[in-house]
Amino acid sequence: MSVDFTALLPPAPPDGDRARKAGARISLEQFLDELSFRVLEQRPYVLLNMVSTADGRATIDGRSGPIGGSADHALFHGLRTLVDGVLVGASTLRTERYNRIVAEATQRTRRHQRGLGEEPLACVVSASLALDASVPLLADRSARVAILTPSDATIPDVAARIFYVRAAKDGQLDLRAALGQLRTRFAVRTLLCEGGPHLAGELVQNGLLDELFLTLAPKLAAGDLVSDAHGGHAQPALSIISAPAFDPPVQLELASLLESDSYLFLHYRVRR
Repeated sequence: MSVDFTALLPPAPPDGDRARKAGARISLEQFLDELSFRVLEQRPYVLLNMVSTADGRATIDGRSGPIGGSADHALFHGLRTLVDGVLVGASTLRTERYNRIVAEATQRTRRHQRGLGEEPLACVVSASLALDASVPLLADRSARVAILTPSDATIPDVAARIFYVRAAKDGQLDLRAALGQLRTRFAVRTLLCEGGPHLAGELVQNGLLDELFLTLAPKLAAGDLVSDAHGGHAQPALSIISAPAFDPPVQLELASLLESDSYLFLHYRVRR
């Protein structure tokens, strides 16, 4: 999909000047080509891509899909062409019915042009290993899926090729250690997290988040309490980060700000 943005604050490299003036038109491919990420030795460099309504809702009817638009959809898939791995929580995998990570041949070609493999490694965080074998990603024989878990159990046979990344601390997933294994075992240098909010919160809590791509949708959803995805009792509406309050708040630095069809695309770097 060909998408153009207006650069309200043009992209800037981490240690350089901005390449163009505010108000310039920029294509999605230009934006992606101008992004550069650090390479860390101990763990992958972690990006988080999330979408939110203008009043802070991260889901509508339990899903993020209804919030986004065509440009957000294009960016979602475009960011996947830049990274070695895509990270998602098991609940998001089930709710959003994840499919093949890079489905289009043109996107796989772009990955080859950038010196990457055909597809990023699909990485799923699951404590219980209660994964639905009918999820299209797991039913795809061409898929490679790394499951990050504190459990010693295995999942029932699925078509996808499964790898286990086991890392436990006090009975819970040791997320830092698991990401370290992704770096050493699978050469994952850049890792794109696509949620959900609880996993995003764990990344921030553990000091593992490096950059945030946040799409702000021109929509108001309201609702302090919403029905959960399974029709049970109402739950508090989720924002893009679900975690205990950060004290002090995590500081961000704005790297770029784009606009398309009244959607705002904010790109932040986490200040250490």
